Amino acid sequence: MAARVIDVKPHHFVDIIAGYGVGQVASEPNDYHNDVPGVTAAVLGDPGVMLRIESGADDICKPCVHNVNGSCDDTLGPSDGPQAPKLKRELNLLLDQRWCERLGLTQGDQLTARELSERIRASKGDIRDIYRELPPRYGDEKARALDLGLARYRSVPKLI
Repeated sequence: MAARVIDVKPHHFVDIIAGYGVGQVASEPNDYHNDVPGVTAAVLGDPGVMLRIESGADDICKPCVHNVNGSCDDTLGPSDGPQAPKLKRELNLLLDQRWCERLGLTQGDQLTARELSERIRASKGDIRDIYRELPPRYGDEKARALDLGLARYRSVPKLI
């Protein structure tokens, strides 16, 4: 039987690791009915799990109520910052393009969660420019949480 391969947007993986760094692990279903809990459990449960880079609807997005024919119809509001696009899919695309460029990733690349976390650690630089449409505080908090998460994730043992 082939091992599970998880389709993941780069920014979703970053969100999981950053959340882990500050103790915000999504383990319960949410109002969006996306699969953040399932993908989070897989990534945190086994750093050897295989990931496939996805720029469209990934395994988190697929069951989401905002996934309409493979495209997110969710919107952003004024609290997301005056520079943020109105549609979440537009912001997500920008974030994922920037993460892919920073990390040397392309659509369909496959690597383990551990390999992706190590690539982020080695190449992340100052991530605030990746989140430049959002309020500066968001980028500052994401950078801090990501550093904590990467350090903590390094100690998660790989399952056999």
